[in-house]
Amino acid sequence: QVQLVESGGGLVQPGGSLRLSCAATGSGFSIITMGWHRQAPGKERELVARVINHRITNYADSVQDRFTITSDSAKNTVHLQMSSLKPEDTGVYYCNAVVAVRGSASTNPTVWGHGTLVTVSS
Repeated sequence: QVQLVESGGGLVQPGGSLRLSCAATGSGFSIITMGWHRQAPGKERELVARVINHRITNYADSVQDRFTITSDSAKNTVHLQMSSLKPEDTGVYYCNAVVAVRGSASTNPTVWGHGTLVTVSS
């Protein structure tokens, strides 16, 4: 019913920039929250940034001053602009959305993208 399509991952040198995009496709839903998690090698998946109700943003402390998440509510998309990238930013980045399903008010499913790899290395 809802799918998340991710793009923008790749290899970048420390100090470089990268832009991730995620679009939610399908029908019969609306977005409650949407954003990105990441999972570094050997580490647990963690929240990077998210947008709540298309207007409130949350960031992990480690990326607060370097990453910017923006929302295009009309297109059900979010973009994560990453700058001043560090090797510790390396990982698989997963788009995540919590959605409201029209006609099913009792649940708010969490949807995950398949992930896009970001590698920060010299």
